[in-house]
Amino acid sequence: MRQITESQYQLALSRIEELLPMVGEDMPADDPKAVELAMMSDIVIDYEESHYPIEKPSVAELITDGLNEMKLTQKELAKQLGVSTTRVNDFTSGRAEPSLSLAGSICRILKISPAAMMRM
Repeated sequence: MRQITESQYQLALSRIEELLPMVGEDMPADDPKAVELAMMSDIVIDYEESHYPIEKPSVAELITDGLNEMKLTQKELAKQLGVSTTRVNDFTSGRAEPSLSLAGSICRILKISPAAMMRM
């Protein structure tokens, strides 16, 4: 695979800005402008994935973020899971990871994608 340069990346970003107003949802996918927009988007995605990779969050971060989003305390989650608050604290601090069945329950309660929890 050929390496995308910074100038190619910048050109693709500029072209995307020009094409976005011209390409509507009702436009056929094989329209030249829609095809070019898809190609420019692929260039930007490839460049950003190689130059600005985003680390996947840890299980501890997922649980902590889920608690914050659901406005739940560790104690409330522990009660719903039927485990001690200390155990939930072990999960949120990264000292331990939940078993598969507990992870499934945590995903349901905190509305976390199981794939994210499995770190796929």
